[in-house]
Amino acid sequence: MSEILVLVDHVDGSVRKTTAELLTIARRLGTPSAVFIGSGADAAQAALAQYGAETVYVLDAPELSEFLVAPKAEALAQLVADKQPGAVLISSSAEGKEIAGRLAIKTESGVITDAVDVVAEGDGVKTTQSVFAGGFTVDATVTHGTPIVAVKPNSATPEEASGAATLEPVSVTVSDAAKGAKITDSKPREATGRPELTEAAIVVSGGRGTGGDFSQVEAFADSLGAAVGASRAAVDSGWYPHSFQVGQTGKTVSPQLYVANGISGAIQHRAGMQTSKTIVAVNKDPEAPIFELVDFGVVGDLKEVLPQATDEVTKRKG
Repeated sequence: MSEILVLVDHVDGSVRKTTAELLTIARRLGTPSAVFIGSGADAAQAALAQYGAETVYVLDAPELSEFLVAPKAEALAQLVADKQPGAVLISSSAEGKEIAGRLAIKTESGVITDAVDVVAEGDGVKTTQSVFAGGFTVDATVTHGTPIVAVKPNSATPEEASGAATLEPVSVTVSDAAKGAKITDSKPREATGRPELTEAAIVVSGGRGTGGDFSQVEAFADSLGAAVGASRAAVDSGWYPHSFQVGQTGKTVSPQLYVANGISGAIQHRAGMQTSKTIVAVNKDPEAPIFELVDFGVVGDLKEVLPQATDEVTKRKG
């Protein structure tokens, strides 16, 4: 079986769920190996072994963390040239997609972004994508070079499988051309106690119908252990930070459950959430476009519906 490289998504050695999903997918395709860039590989080893990584290539040169994505793409390109993997899997975040694009150019390979499924087909891989603002679902394959695939979070359920996760240090050379944008300062995001929006299994979003008051949306999200999202209308009105926007010009999410509250369902918003497994909408307008997409719809005022739903969830949890 060919080796499949998975770029580890982590924060100082704390491995994110997206990596467990990618390792699960990688096992369908071949023998999974993790690529760990930065410090903290020792702390991450157990988590990577838990999901089947046989080898962990450790790239911890300082310049890989001191600069933006270009050095990471160069380092990955050198590793791909050395190992000749069957595919490279990367989380489809903003940074992940940029790394994937740069890596594809450097290795003269095809790249597929925002894949929602990846399976083996013949000697290569076949992916499923949601394209054209979510209007079509297509199957795609890479026909040249090493398949570089950026996979949306929540596209697979992490499945444990014991792996050796043997740490293997890798030396790479970073060119001066890749050091054009240096990170001068960083600080941790203020903790909300909620899961990361793009990784959450449940997302509860609010739109124009909130009138600027997200308290009911947040309370319902907290009762479910969910992340909070917002429509562009809510963000443009200054009601919620842009980092929480779901849609074509915001973040793309694909949770197990998406609850849209007071959101009309314009195509720009639908493009960011319609690959969710189950979609529920609460809206006063029975003709709202969002109802064309949902699995379950509630015609009503979110300010009345959500408190009742929150109380019921809390009661059943107790």
